[in-house]
Amino acid sequence: MSQVFLRRLSRWQAEDQRDDFADLQSVAYRGTPQEATYDRDEFLRRFADHVQQPEFEMIIASNPALVGCSYGFRVDRDSTWWDGFQDIPEHIEQLTASQHVFCLAELMVLPEERRHHVGGKLHDQVLSRSGAPVAITLLEPGDVPARTAFQAWGWTKTGQLHRRSDATPLEAWIRQAP
Repeated sequence: MSQVFLRRLSRWQAEDQRDDFADLQSVAYRGTPQEATYDRDEFLRRFADHVQQPEFEMIIASNPALVGCSYGFRVDRDSTWWDGFQDIPEHIEQLTASQHVFCLAELMVLPEERRHHVGGKLHDQVLSRSGAPVAITLLEPGDVPARTAFQAWGWTKTGQLHRRSDATPLEAWIRQAP
């Protein structure tokens, strides 16, 4: 394994490299339960929305080629991000109404770089830059590797959210800042 370097990208840099992130997503999710639900066009559509969210933060890992990335943004009660979901559980609504919450929207690492702590470093760096006391992320049901990693990083499953465009619920996970 070669040394991996982390770097923060501005909103403009992230938007400029969106095709690279779509390529990364295609390889990172190949052969996983998410492969069927993550097509390139859908990723690009979501990414275009996410990069415009308030307090967008993105960290990439490279060696020098892109091997992983993590990004997110602030969500509150009035965030347009919630528009994509129906029947949001009351405890999650209360959480976002009472404090600054960071949505960890994406964390992906190439298969050959997994188990070398790249994901953990990306995770820690993007959360520390956010400065939020609470973070939320959504995981696909049945994604055991992601669930295992997030549990090891101190996250707790708190419920489910249903996308308006898909009947399959997503698991909502919360992490309090250390």
